[in-house]
Amino acid sequence: MNAAINRQVRLAARPVGMPKANDFSLAEEAVPEPRHGQALVRVLSLSLDPYMRGRMSDAKSYAAPVGIGDVMTGGAVGEVVRSETGGLKEGDLVEGMFGWQEYALCTRGSARVLPDSRFPPSYALGILGMPGATAYFGLLEVGRPRPGDTVVVSAASGAVGAAVGQIAKIGGCRVVGTVGSDEKAAYITDDLGFDAAINYRTANDLGAALDEACPDGIDVYFDNVGGPMTDAVMQRLAFKARVVVCGCIHHYNLTEPYLGPSHLRHILVNRARVEGFLVLDWLERYPEAFARLTAWLDDGSMTYREHVIEGLENAPEGLGMLFEGRNFGKLVVKVAER
Repeated sequence: MNAAINRQVRLAARPVGMPKANDFSLAEEAVPEPRHGQALVRVLSLSLDPYMRGRMSDAKSYAAPVGIGDVMTGGAVGEVVRSETGGLKEGDLVEGMFGWQEYALCTRGSARVLPDSRFPPSYALGILGMPGATAYFGLLEVGRPRPGDTVVVSAASGAVGAAVGQIAKIGGCRVVGTVGSDEKAAYITDDLGFDAAINYRTANDLGAALDEACPDGIDVYFDNVGGPMTDAVMQRLAFKARVVVCGCIHHYNLTEPYLGPSHLRHILVNRARVEGFLVLDWLERYPEAFARLTAWLDDGSMTYREHVIEGLENAPEGLGMLFEGRNFGKLVVKVAER
């Protein structure tokens, strides 16, 4: 096996602003040999997610940064092709943080064996993976929506936002999503069942658009973006509103601090609760989320969309698409056929 080549995408430089092609390098090395307790995985699909921008920076965060010259971090699904551990066998489909490469080593404790399913393995990177769990626990445990609540979701056509909105609808809420195109607005209303959509790129006044869509105020805000959209939402919180701070993609590539208005008065007057959310805090309960999400997919209560890019070498370009909002659905990179 070690005569074969393992292609990798490595971090070549820390980006300034938006990640660029020359912030990455394509490298080749021998496919590693698994030692006792390890398995060799052939990567089939990679996940592209907003958190990756933070891992490219050396600023203090909840996780260590990727080192210069190291394989770019990221979740992936793959097939075990050789195993030196009793917990994994050849042919198993697994999901884990395998990084941007064609082959990776893992242990039983660092990989999730995927159950037999009628859904593609790449779903384990989206609705039946970290983004799905993010939507499930972030909304239900932090947002705590009640039937009849108005729930606003930013980045509503993305992997997390689309799931949040559908779960809120299952719970009997009125759901408003913010998106970046008319096509995405039609998708979340016509296909996902959202009650209203706001295209932030074409709305002349975000506040007025929110007033029209949420005449009784906003009970739950699931925030994936920060920036001007969040500024407008915070001024329209209902009494005892809950704000789930899940992501701040508007801020990730800024080279100067974002100086928005203070939200403290609105939080105080409305006795709102604002809570940051990391899905890793709910790791032990992932099986609960995946079981319910699978059931909702099976009975048609939820639907899911992927945006697939072909080729490991195109992962850096795909990350740029993600931050520019050019993807439509969960963004994955197809590395190999099973």
